[in-house]
Amino acid sequence: MPDPNNPPSPGPLRSFLGKFTVLFGAVRELWIVFAIVLFSNLAYRVVNFTLRLWLSSDLGYNDVQSGLVVLLWSAGLTLCIVLVGSLTDALGLRKTFLLGFALCIISRVFITFTTVKWLALGVGLTVLALGEGMGAPVTIAALRRYTTTAQRSIAFSIFYAIMNAGFLIGVLIFDALRAKLGEHDGFTLPGLGMQLSTYRAILLASLALSIPSFLIIYFWLREGVEATDQGVVITPEQVKYPGQNALRVLRLTIGDTARDTARIFAGLWRQTGFYKFLAFLSLAVFIKMIFVHMDYTYPTFGIRELGEGAPVGHLYGLNNILIVFLAPLVGVLTQRISAYRMVIFGSFIAAASVFIMAVPPQWFRPLADGWFGHGIAHVWLGLSGTVNPYYVMIFLFVLFLSIGESFYSPRLYEYTAAIAPKGQEASYMAMSSLPFFLAKIGVGPLSGVLLDRFCPATGPRHSGTLWLIIGLSTLIAPVGLFVFQRFIRVHEAGRDD
Repeated sequence: MPDPNNPPSPGPLRSFLGKFTVLFGAVRELWIVFAIVLFSNLAYRVVNFTLRLWLSSDLGYNDVQSGLVVLLWSAGLTLCIVLVGSLTDALGLRKTFLLGFALCIISRVFITFTTVKWLALGVGLTVLALGEGMGAPVTIAALRRYTTTAQRSIAFSIFYAIMNAGFLIGVLIFDALRAKLGEHDGFTLPGLGMQLSTYRAILLASLALSIPSFLIIYFWLREGVEATDQGVVITPEQVKYPGQNALRVLRLTIGDTARDTARIFAGLWRQTGFYKFLAFLSLAVFIKMIFVHMDYTYPTFGIRELGEGAPVGHLYGLNNILIVFLAPLVGVLTQRISAYRMVIFGSFIAAASVFIMAVPPQWFRPLADGWFGHGIAHVWLGLSGTVNPYYVMIFLFVLFLSIGESFYSPRLYEYTAAIAPKGQEASYMAMSSLPFFLAKIGVGPLSGVLLDRFCPATGPRHSGTLWLIIGLSTLIAPVGLFVFQRFIRVHEAGRDD
């Protein structure tokens, strides 16, 4: 007869499923964040995947020039993340969400409906960088605010899976519109008579997809909600300036927010652990750089090597399909292992995957001509004729890149949240992007130079060298994190190792 004072422990299957069902009791704000993560990342990926092609086709920039614009855009975006993190902690989650999404909608109007360079770049991309920059720190802060300790690891894994679901839908939209409209044709906007190129039509889709996030936040996200291990706490928003007119309230709010932002920002640099954290991210950024190349280098490389209309989005979309399933699964199975260790392990796998693209394509000719290539090109992608070995190479590269990413990337976010002092989550998330700002200064122009030299639009190509250079740079991350861990590792809240 079972002892009522010592109930039997749940079986392995029930225990495994229980790690997922812990989210069933989460506050509604967590599910709202998951919803806006899907829409916002979908819209972001559509823009990012189209950016270089739009710069070349619609605005007339060559590879090197578009690389410089990508540099300014990506570095500016990262700088905005750095600067607005403390603003998020000072202004609050809901207000920062609303402001960021409003700016994203306005900016996408400019990049979609004008080809005047100073408007499209000076207003459109600049404002978009600020709007997108507000999204990253506030989302991470919200995930921590709306989860208990037991929910946090799986919530970050679910968040990363949903983010990749958005990325997947984004690249499928990218391929679908190119296939329907043609690579360089476009369509006439009904009712307005305005002719939009194919790439501007894709940017129009991004504009439409950015609107739901604003509406969801405005109508359903409550102010002052926090999930704690003791229960849900709701702190009502206080009227800060009673009896003041609207203009004076605006002026006082801007002044107070600026002072609070400066105070929080300055306080970060007085924390010893923060310097170790920046050293950690300075190394981790090298593995993240591969994803910058996948947005800015890979689409152009794929179209040039595989031909116009090639389903380059579908091939890279495999990454997002795998991550949707792998990230939560790996998160549950490795829940007891520290985030730092998982970042090292996963980044080794991801870095090694890049070298698949560096070998001569003829090495993969037997696979391309066999059942494997047939399955990828003819069955999955619906192509006909001889299979280019690059289809097999890209498939395997993305496969192993995804496996490595599922181990390290969600834990990178978790590590940031775990070591951040209470109330400074957004600041830590924002400042974690400072090394990314420095790295993107190199990645933007490097992408253009690599394409121009090793994978030009016309003339002989040596794309293997392009990927070899990218692969060698990614190895800096796992090697550096392993060698210097005793100097830069910071204790994670809730971890013993």
